[in-house]
Amino acid sequence: MVHPGSSHSRYCPVRTRERNCLEKAAWRWVETVKPEEISWEHIELAYRINLPACKRGACRRNCKGNPNCLVGIGEQAWLGEIDENAFHNIDDPNSERRDKNTFVGLTNLGATCYVNTFLQVWFHNLELRRSLYQCHNSRAQEHNSESDYEPQSICEHLQYLFALLQNSNRKYIDPSGLVKALGLDTGQQQDAQEFSKLFLSLLEDTLSKQKNPNLQNVIQRQFCGQFSYVTVCNQCGRSSALPSRFYELELNIQGHKNLTECVTEFLKEEKLDGDNRYFCESCQSKQNATRRIRLHSLPPTLNLQLMRFVFDRQTGHKKKLNTFISFPEQLDMGPFLEGKSGWCVYELSAVLIHRGISAYSGHYIAHVKDARTSDWYKFNDEEIEKMEGKKLQLGIEEDIAETVKSQTRKPKCGKGYHCSRNAYMLVYKVQEEESSDPSRASVEVPAFLQRLVDQDNHKFEEWCCEMADMRKQSVDKGKAKHEEVKELYELLPAKDGEPYEFISLDWLKKWLDDATATKEIDNSLFLCSHGKLHPDNVGESKRVSLQAAKLLYERYGGGPRLDSSSLCRECVGQRCRVLRLKNQLNEDYKEVSNLVKRTPSGEGYWVGKASLRSWRQLALEQLEEDEHKTKHSNGETNGQGPHSNKLSEGNEEEMKTFNEDIVCSHGGLSIMDTERKLVSTEVWTKLRAYFAKAPEFTQSQEPCQQCLTLEQEEKDNEAVSKMMALDQKNQLLNLFHEKNRPTLTKWPQGTDVLYVVPLFFVDEWRKFIRRPTKSSPVSNVGNSLLLCPHGGFMFTYDSLVNGDAQHIALLWPSEWEVISRLFIVDHSISIHLSQQTTPTGPTTQYTTQPDLCWECREGFLFQQQRDLREYTQATIYIRKVIEDKRMIKEAAPELNASSSEAEEDKEEQPKVDGEKDPDFGQVTKQGAHLKTPGGIRRSTRHRKLRGEKALIVSANQTLKELKIQIMHAFSVAPFDQNLSIDGKSLTDDTATLGSLGVIPEISVISLIFCPLLNVLCICRSTVICRLC
Repeated sequence: MVHPGSSHSRYCPVRTRERNCLEKAAWRWVETVKPEEISWEHIELAYRINLPACKRGACRRNCKGNPNCLVGIGEQAWLGEIDENAFHNIDDPNSERRDKNTFVGLTNLGATCYVNTFLQVWFHNLELRRSLYQCHNSRAQEHNSESDYEPQSICEHLQYLFALLQNSNRKYIDPSGLVKALGLDTGQQQDAQEFSKLFLSLLEDTLSKQKNPNLQNVIQRQFCGQFSYVTVCNQCGRSSALPSRFYELELNIQGHKNLTECVTEFLKEEKLDGDNRYFCESCQSKQNATRRIRLHSLPPTLNLQLMRFVFDRQTGHKKKLNTFISFPEQLDMGPFLEGKSGWCVYELSAVLIHRGISAYSGHYIAHVKDARTSDWYKFNDEEIEKMEGKKLQLGIEEDIAETVKSQTRKPKCGKGYHCSRNAYMLVYKVQEEESSDPSRASVEVPAFLQRLVDQDNHKFEEWCCEMADMRKQSVDKGKAKHEEVKELYELLPAKDGEPYEFISLDWLKKWLDDATATKEIDNSLFLCSHGKLHPDNVGESKRVSLQAAKLLYERYGGGPRLDSSSLCRECVGQRCRVLRLKNQLNEDYKEVSNLVKRTPSGEGYWVGKASLRSWRQLALEQLEEDEHKTKHSNGETNGQGPHSNKLSEGNEEEMKTFNEDIVCSHGGLSIMDTERKLVSTEVWTKLRAYFAKAPEFTQSQEPCQQCLTLEQEEKDNEAVSKMMALDQKNQLLNLFHEKNRPTLTKWPQGTDVLYVVPLFFVDEWRKFIRRPTKSSPVSNVGNSLLLCPHGGFMFTYDSLVNGDAQHIALLWPSEWEVISRLFIVDHSISIHLSQQTTPTGPTTQYTTQPDLCWECREGFLFQQQRDLREYTQATIYIRKVIEDKRMIKEAAPELNASSSEAEEDKEEQPKVDGEKDPDFGQVTKQGAHLKTPGGIRRSTRHRKLRGEKALIVSANQTLKELKIQIMHAFSVAPFDQNLSIDGKSLTDDTATLGSLGVIPEISVISLIFCPLLNVLCICRSTVICRLC
């Protein structure tokens, strides 16, 4: 007899024991106690009632095997000092508030930092901001404050955005409305310089439609200058000037150290000779000449683009030039102007920076000078930093490591100069005399826009108050929970000899987890089939004092309540019986293993070899099934214990019942005598003790007669199939070996008719001939697969010659006679050759029997073309070919000055000879991909060539998405690509590939324009599509 007082000595210290150790110790007494001898002390041992409770600090984690361990369940957060921030996860709303005397930032929507930098630069252009505020906006003026204002046009978006940047209470605002209106992809970083030019052009077009004449040419007044291209003939001295406008000057920085050198090179004289000679109107012939750019006027805001992103001919990719360029705070442009004397001084007002060493990634920020205070600010999306001492400080923007082996040192800059290797755009403003009019240095937000800003500020203040209230409520709730936990946690431990109850461990953890709303207590999952606490679920519950349990149930409710009367004697007795049988199982297994090696004497019993190999595991599963079926129905299903449906090592099939592997489908003894073994009566008796319901077969039991009959019939059928296959093979020997086969491309002599059968029939027939015992014999020829519903043939002679013949097999008349005799033929299909005499001579005609059904043929072709334009997962092969011969030596003047209206004298360029270009001769016929009515599909495999890259596309994919895929494959930007099919350009980036005629098995020509200073390299990529 085991006494409660001595039970503690049978356990090792809890903090050093794993859960399985506690499990074994709780049931160790079953070795000496029979089920009928179980006492209350044994029940308490099984439920681990008397295990010592763990002390705080003794356990790193909660001991799930000890119901008295209440450490590590989440109480640590409540028993220490109170931290109010731990009671909520809400940031201080004032951190979203705009700081005093600073500017408002812009949210980065993913890859829109380049947009944010330009918006901040344009916002600080007071004349542009003032003009935008004056634009007519009836939608904003008539807006009802009860709803949110939604701008529509680009001008309306900029008005509202600038008003928010000026008077918003927010630290940063969201520009997604403007970005969406511009149609920009927030996940793809565009070319910043290209964006600047396109946006100013769009804004100029929008403002030109304003009724106020002072607003129609705002962009021109602020950003537009005048220059001309002057060409002088060396022969006659004739000078021709072509005036033009510019909005920014694009300056080459390669090989230069300062801004003056860059401007000087932009204006330097250029020689036109050789193939690049100039056509002189006076001489009426091509002559050597000189050309230069002359500046006539400069705008108030001078934008200088530093061309840092250039095309690398060696790698075929764009690269960034990390060249240090020195630029002044004051720039005198007077020496560069034609026909003007005196000072033309500009002051630096903004520097746009690209962080990063790659042309395809990086981050954009802007340094902008406040026109009112002359303070410099750094705009980095949401973050804005004021520079100290009213000075431009580039700082970390120049601490970007280079990829070259020796890092270039930053050159020293004199006073009033700055040096940068990441600046890509400089904004200068003309220096004006100080004005006594204070209104020129400030811009007021119009009343109709200020109402919208006030409305947004009101929403922001409401949000701040709401967040503050939520923080306060969370803190108050946390403090109340803190007092409750401190009170109840001290009452939780159950003392020896006092009443107790079991409560769900998971519920206790959720109660101590402030992030989880506490629900009522639920102990229903721990019940056994007798409605009491199952011994296996002790580890999922905790024993607490009756006083604590009463308080918890009063506050949270739930149930059922599990006290000392809920310890289940029936489940403990069942577990005791199972464990004792498990112990006995090992001894019986050893004994049976020795007995089966002996030859049985006398009457024996048949046992399946698979069952005999795995009987120990099957017996264990049976015992565990008996053990688990005492659980409640919402626990594990009967027979689905942790070891159910598992066998001992080996590849045996799953068995549910011992000896079922020798039971045939009719319930008798299996005829497979190699799968069973004869064992003695002594062995069978021991096995029978574990498997009382197992099928029993004595040594004298006859195998199933039905199975014997079926086996003999199967052997007879195999013999017949072999004879049939041999006979058919001998009669159609050439068809089987694919020898001496007729073809349509070269009609065989000696016959004017060939017969047609589906290729599927021939393939299935060959399978039967090769393996007559494993394959079913072919009984009929299904030629209806090749016919339409009207009984007409679906293919023409030409289509069969061009590829459809792979769906059929051609037969000689003698072979057709044999097939007609051996098989059931539903329809006869034949192709006939006939000779006719015409005035031009004899002609050959081919006809089919039955005739072609043109109506169904046209419908079939229409459906085929529709399928081609609704494809998914088609493979596109892209091959990039560079032609050095087609290289324009003289770039157009627009390459050096964007938005220019100048046009040079155009000379006729030699046309591309498509016949001599192998890439232009690879267009595949659209009808090459066919699908038969029977579902047979033909796919022509494209042989991948060196240098090709494969892309996967779908018909519903847009042209822009295809260009992005090509960009990732070849590092060529989408705007440098010009796709075409058969000379027809594909220009609509929003159109789908299916609507543009990009179908499988078609070639797409991609002209990729790669600018490199004054050289325009034309690269051609061939895109070959095929359906996978």
